[in-house]
Amino acid sequence: MNKPIRLHTRVGEPADPPSAGPSGPLLFAAPHRAMFLAGVVQAVLIFLPWTWEMLARAGVVGGVVWPWPPGWVHGLWALYGVFPFFAFGFLFTAMPRWQGLPDTPGRTLRPVWWLMCAGWLVFDGGLLAGQGGLCAIGLGVVLAGWVWALRRLHPIAFKPGAPRLHPGSAWGALAAGALGLLAWVGYALSGEPILARAGIAIGVWWLLAPLFMVVSHRMIPFFSASALPRYEVVRPDAALRVLIGASLIHGALAAADLAAWAWPSDLLAAATALWLSARWQLRRSLAVPLLAMLHLGFLWLGIAWLLSGVHGLVPASGLGLAPLHALTVGYFGSMTLAMVSRVSLGHAGQALVADALIWRLALGLHAVVLLRVLADWVPGGQTGLLVASSLGWLAIFVPWAIRLIPLYLRRRADGRPG
Repeated sequence: MNKPIRLHTRVGEPADPPSAGPSGPLLFAAPHRAMFLAGVVQAVLIFLPWTWEMLARAGVVGGVVWPWPPGWVHGLWALYGVFPFFAFGFLFTAMPRWQGLPDTPGRTLRPVWWLMCAGWLVFDGGLLAGQGGLCAIGLGVVLAGWVWALRRLHPIAFKPGAPRLHPGSAWGALAAGALGLLAWVGYALSGEPILARAGIAIGVWWLLAPLFMVVSHRMIPFFSASALPRYEVVRPDAALRVLIGASLIHGALAAADLAAWAWPSDLLAAATALWLSARWQLRRSLAVPLLAMLHLGFLWLGIAWLLSGVHGLVPASGLGLAPLHALTVGYFGSMTLAMVSRVSLGHAGQALVADALIWRLALGLHAVVLLRVLADWVPGGQTGLLVASSLGWLAIFVPWAIRLIPLYLRRRADGRPG
């Protein structure tokens, strides 16, 4: 049985004295509460229609007519409607601490939360009604909340005299995401496919990949040093710059439908990410499940880059979308489950230890990733694997949501504010 590892209960470096008590509704007592709640709910909701689509393709249920290509809708929902909620909640919690600033009051994100949630509801209504104009309005409302958040985050990210690599890169990724949303608004109004393709490329390679790599580079060595004795922190800035640069190159080529030509930078990024996994001591992290979840999630980044490089260099490899899903489902999905679980437990005043449920869900998600990657690689079993991976995602994230949602709706167990 693993003993609880007592670390800082707040995300960042180092721990500061508790701030004043929260004002307003409990949901906005801390920046992560409302944003994580929306992200957890969205992680389940967006997979319900996608799972139905997979079952329909398998002939299990009746099909549904989508007003837009279902793969594009699925990508839009996931890239802009799930992970950004977690990103904003995390960064408004952690970035002030990176920059030596006081904690951000939870009420700061109240207008952002309302605008983004309302915008997605309007978009979903427009999609059901087949009204592109209504979809555009909904995405415009989401964009308004997004820009509001960027404006509030800017002085934190670019505090004079403070380091800028991590906070500045994270802010830049979110700014790129705003451009991606704008491209989707354009697609909703015009139906021009190139705008949808640009929106997907930006969402994967300029928004989420840099964002997740920044957080991984900043936090995994820090958490490892807190949990593992005699741990040597390895966090070279050059490695992060290589990873972000490769992502920007891949995104630009993907938007131009030339992603196969990104293989040299993809392979360089693969070598860099796998080297970091080794230097960050993946094997030692397995002794602490909550820490191991982060390390195992990061491993998918190196695998995804490697698959992408091989696919570009050897088109006959038949990998198809396997590299993309190793990145999105593998890296984004497993890192989200790991990081959000950690932040949610710590900021709920609970012990920073992965209980049996969370640890099993984390391991189960890796099995789901393998199914999804194989679905792109094994044509003969594609339909069955797609159904299994979609159902598997729900089997992981529904109990995860049930486990975490109560933490956002009640006071901290240790009586501290936030």
